[in-house]
Amino acid sequence: MSVSKRFTKTNKVTVTFTVKKEAAQGAEKIDLLCEHNGWQAVALKPQKNGTFKGSISVAEGEKPSYQYKFKYTFADGSTKYDNDWDAERYVANPFGGENSMFSAVRE
Repeated sequence: MSVSKRFTKTNKVTVTFTVKKEAAQGAEKIDLLCEHNGWQAVALKPQKNGTFKGSISVAEGEKPSYQYKFKYTFADGSTKYDNDWDAERYVANPFGGENSMFSAVRE
């Protein structure tokens, strides 16, 4: 998995999330859950090479960083939540686990 960021002249950050084929673990659907929009699901698009990809925009510097997680949905209807295997860092969540995190400021 990976996160890439593009900072615009209008103080926005476009954050692109890529879940590699092996990290997708055979999922039929992967949603990004992020605190930037109240943890509402944003569907990542499946790519021909087996990866999933999607982007969001956040205001640069409005918050220094954002937490996120992925929700995997499998063919049998089961779901699984997982972190970004290559996240910038991880933080504890209130459920006894961790969330992935990305920064929204220029480094």
